[in-house]
Amino acid sequence: MEGHIVLPPLGQTEWTLLWAVLASAFVAMGYGWYLVRRVLAEDPGTKKMQEIARAIEEGAMAYLGRQVRTMIWFVVLMAAGLFLMYYSVPEQYPHPLPIGVAVAFLMGVMASYGAGYVGMWLAVKANLRTANAALKGFKPALELAFRAGTVSGMFTVGFGLLGAVLIFMIFQENAMKVLIGFGFGGSLAALFMRVGGGIFTKAADVGADLVGKIEQNIPEDDPRNPAVIADNVGDNVGDCAGMAADIFESYEVTLVAAIILAAVCTVSLDFTAIYGEHASTFALKLILYPLLIRAVGVFSSIIGTWAVRGKEEELADPMRPITVGYWTASLVSVVGFLIVNYFYLLDPFTGAPDFRFFWATTMGIVLAIVTLWLTNHFTHPDLRPTTETAIAARTGAATLLLAGMAEGFESTVWAAVAIGLTILSSLVIFPDSPALAAYGIALTGLGLLTTTGFILAMDTYGPITDNAHGIFEMSGITEEHEASRNLAWMDAIGNTTKALTKGLAIATAVIAAISLFRSFIDATGLMEKGIQVNLPEVFVGLLIGGAVPFLFSSFAIKAVGRAAYLVVQEVRRQFREHPGIMTYDEKPEYGTCVSIVTAAAQKELLGPAILAIATPILIGFGLGPGALGGYLAGAILTGQLLAGYMCNTGATWDNAKKKIEDGFLGGKGTPAHVASVIGDTVGDPYKDTAGPAFNPLIKVMNLVGLLVAPFIIDVHLHEASVGRILIVVLCLIVLGIGIVFSKRGSLAEMAEEEEKSQVAQG
Repeated sequence: MEGHIVLPPLGQTEWTLLWAVLASAFVAMGYGWYLVRRVLAEDPGTKKMQEIARAIEEGAMAYLGRQVRTMIWFVVLMAAGLFLMYYSVPEQYPHPLPIGVAVAFLMGVMASYGAGYVGMWLAVKANLRTANAALKGFKPALELAFRAGTVSGMFTVGFGLLGAVLIFMIFQENAMKVLIGFGFGGSLAALFMRVGGGIFTKAADVGADLVGKIEQNIPEDDPRNPAVIADNVGDNVGDCAGMAADIFESYEVTLVAAIILAAVCTVSLDFTAIYGEHASTFALKLILYPLLIRAVGVFSSIIGTWAVRGKEEELADPMRPITVGYWTASLVSVVGFLIVNYFYLLDPFTGAPDFRFFWATTMGIVLAIVTLWLTNHFTHPDLRPTTETAIAARTGAATLLLAGMAEGFESTVWAAVAIGLTILSSLVIFPDSPALAAYGIALTGLGLLTTTGFILAMDTYGPITDNAHGIFEMSGITEEHEASRNLAWMDAIGNTTKALTKGLAIATAVIAAISLFRSFIDATGLMEKGIQVNLPEVFVGLLIGGAVPFLFSSFAIKAVGRAAYLVVQEVRRQFREHPGIMTYDEKPEYGTCVSIVTAAAQKELLGPAILAIATPILIGFGLGPGALGGYLAGAILTGQLLAGYMCNTGATWDNAKKKIEDGFLGGKGTPAHVASVIGDTVGDPYKDTAGPAFNPLIKVMNLVGLLVAPFIIDVHLHEASVGRILIVVLCLIVLGIGIVFSKRGSLAEMAEEEEKSQVAQG
């Protein structure tokens, strides 16, 4: 649809606002750089702590560099494909717009990787400084960890605003035709970062726990465990780099979706009927409004982080100051919405502020608060769901798994209800205009991620405190030390904050996907006909769309299982062949485990990317636009439900384990503890690999659907052309390759090779 739209010329007011938003992007990055200098100025601790942190940093940076080298050719190929695709429709995309789309795609990829890199780079430097700060007390450790996490949020916001505003300034009234490339690039890079980082972190974690905790009965971050460095590296590549890229693409895609839907208003009959001769100029205001909201978020996030202040008391609840900070950021955001709406969005007939847009955006804040409350309720170590899951460990791993699954299923229901009510609220706010109602839904996504800077601070706080606690244990500081107990509690709450940010990412993924879905419906002319699930081909599309997230989960979880199998075998080998490791007479070979999970994570990236891109193209060209609409609807539904279930269930199992390790039910070494470790191990690929990767997955598929929409409008099931047949066959071949790639190195093959090796040695 955006290919047919040319925006009104930008006037002096619009240029002034664009420069103001651009300035806010530099404010975000400037504040982030200021925090970098403050964090790096802190005492890095003892020589032993610095040695351990250096190993973690080297492993994390090596992994990220290898991932970029692995996927760069795929990214270049996609950019070339976008250029050729839009070059073939010069009536809609005259020169140089096809080049602009391809370059914007590359900008989105680089910005997404850049957000992940910056967040991880500081996190691996802040972990030991947080550990050392814990020796001074709870307050300095909490504030330093959160301050370091804020850097990731500020640069993510800055990169997102910078890219979007530059595209507007360069392409002006044709910006709509280029922006979608920026969003697609961010989403695709986030998919790579999420899947690769998730496989790395959970393969290392599972391998370290199964041998270290259960078989050798040593603590989680004991320096004798050969997988301990890989485990700590994984926290950074998964929860820092992966989540930063994930939130960046959510931040960018919600912005792109809102701008697209605002632009669609310029050609919407119901919108033009309401605003008449003012329709074009008022639509331009709606297009710039999302950028102004994002600028508000820069300042509200900064103010929110200032409100995070700890108290000097042992074992204080870190969630309290973090919650105060989030409420502060949210309230400042709401005030900012009100001010922008009051002075900028004036009814063209009466001159009075049209506060409907304020209420639509504020509903996003309401959804965020409800999501945070629900996630905290189901995952906090001290609340009923996690406590009951921990109690179930008394009778073994099976009952603990059942209890956690039940809590996860329930949490998913209430999350879906909250998202549904938020969507309906837009229909209530804009009852007379379907175009504005669709725009209002996109505004809720904008509102939800207004405080992106604070949200990413919450998330990155988790792996920083996790690494800090690990550095403590590997440095030989006893668990009885007050600082170690404080860090262990901060680490447990870090699981909850990570679950909170994942819940927000899931909610905003659904909102953004629905907004993109509406654009797809407009672009394919399905608004009048609807998506008729009574038609066999449409129902088949719905079935396949609903099934794809399950296949995606299979790819991700199998990958973790295979890599974890290799890690377990390697850790067992080292303990068996080097008995001096347990007596501290020999040093483990940490690098071997890092190499195993790095190679495994890179090997598994291609399958999920192919699935996300090739499947919607196959359905669109094979079965038509109605079937592709059904496919996208099915994928959004099951993707959201699976994401919520997996993330919350995994976090509940993890915190049940930490609750037991803190002394509940007898503490470490008890049968209940062994059961909880098994539950946590099962939940690891749930909450940190497959679950959060659904966010970029459903947006990539919706963006692909939107990109191919102009080419499938006239596709009908019973009318085949040579070009269409070639595209369908090519997609089938590529999907087959992706599925075959996902099955390489199966456990059966590994076992067979081991038997052959044993026979040869015997």
